[in-house]
Amino acid sequence: MSQEKLKALSTDSLVRKLLDSGGMAVVFLALFGVFSYRIDRFCSLDNMVSLGLQVSSIGIVACTMLFCLASGDFDLSIGSVYACSGVLAAVVANQTGSVLFGLLAGILIGGLVGLVNGIVIAKFQINALITTLATMQIVRGLAYLVGKGQSVSASSEKFTVLGSSLLPLGWLLPGRGAGGTSGLEGIPTPVLITVFSFVLFGFLLRYTTFGRNTLAMGGNKEAARLAGINVSRLQIIIFTMQGLMAGFAGAIMASRMGIGDPKVGVGFELQVISACVLGGVSLKGGIGSMTFVVSGVLIMGAVENAMNLKNLDPFFQYIVRGGILLAAVLFDRFKQRRAD
Repeated sequence: MSQEKLKALSTDSLVRKLLDSGGMAVVFLALFGVFSYRIDRFCSLDNMVSLGLQVSSIGIVACTMLFCLASGDFDLSIGSVYACSGVLAAVVANQTGSVLFGLLAGILIGGLVGLVNGIVIAKFQINALITTLATMQIVRGLAYLVGKGQSVSASSEKFTVLGSSLLPLGWLLPGRGAGGTSGLEGIPTPVLITVFSFVLFGFLLRYTTFGRNTLAMGGNKEAARLAGINVSRLQIIIFTMQGLMAGFAGAIMASRMGIGDPKVGVGFELQVISACVLGGVSLKGGIGSMTFVVSGVLIMGAVENAMNLKNLDPFFQYIVRGGILLAAVLFDRFKQRRAD
């Protein structure tokens, strides 16, 4: 084969690799450029912070949904856990007078639901779809029971600290006084928690045995078992971790709003899965990266933020979200066929 053909093949292989590993990041940058040019205030610092706050809940939970999908499973109960943890956090905080106990209760109920999901799926070999669909209904009902069918307002102002506190911009941008020229006082704590979650779970997936075993299990569960990986234990850990992070996100949202609402989180699970798959995480398992998740979360957040700035009809936004989910699934299928 001539050197020209070898060079062409090498270039084509490099392009394919770049598209596979960072294609959605390129899409996000392109969308960001278009929105910045066409929509007033989109690229402003205030709106960037607002965008970060808008995607914080999805980003936090998507970090562990990455592990579920990469292992070949998924969790449909996270939307209900998200709601229930917020309600329970507010109720416990009101009854005990301790904000810390309330937030811990919200996180722990998520971990408990995740543990139940993991045990049922791993030990009883029940399909993840059926298991998490059942717990989704159970936990949503529990959220309504705990809140007696209504939103629960936190009695203490301290309850809102976690969701509403700010890191002063003076730490990041010296010389920019409190409030600056745009009225922005700092970076919201939920945004910082989201960034930390991206870094932490990205490190776990890429640089630890736990992450490598997760991808191996998603690629071929039986081969992973024969290789000495305790597949059942790994599944239980992953689903418990998913429940804890969904509970944590729900507690943060309740703190941010000052209330626990059993009605929130409807469709939340689809948004999280859409973000992961849109970024490039495979629904079949075995393929995943935190870069994929970050790209998918930012694309969905940027599109929704742009629609809000343009004051598009909320009903139209449902159509756009559904289109994004369909596009994500089609993109995943396209990558699978090309790989085959």
